[in-house]
Amino acid sequence: QVQLVESGGGLVQTGGSLRLSCLVSGFTQNLDVISWFRHAPGKEYEVVACIRASDSDTIYRDSVRGRFTVSSDNAKNTVYLQMNNLKPEDTAVYYCATDPFATCDGTRSDFGTWSQGTQVTVSS
Repeated sequence: QVQLVESGGGLVQTGGSLRLSCLVSGFTQNLDVISWFRHAPGKEYEVVACIRASDSDTIYRDSVRGRFTVSSDNAKNTVYLQMNNLKPEDTAVYYCATDPFATCDGTRSDFGTWSQGTQVTVSS
């Protein structure tokens, strides 16, 4: 089985930065896609960014494009989400997720393995 362990959340002021890490362990033979989701109270889960390891292709939702960058270090089995110029609207619990059959256009139900989640709070 695959496990995802996430770290790097915290409290920052508007305009600050955080870097989230997602460590992938277990059987990773068939894994190609890591997607970042976030969930704020009263709102739906939404895809923030996604990376495809096979070709390093990435996608971002419009509201974070230009501020967030997703990258991977395959030797360390780690995917990162660099979050710059944070806004209060970015406040949420952030998750990384994967599934051997998922693609980067997948939604919540397409991903079977999730990290524990980490709180990102941006104060105004």
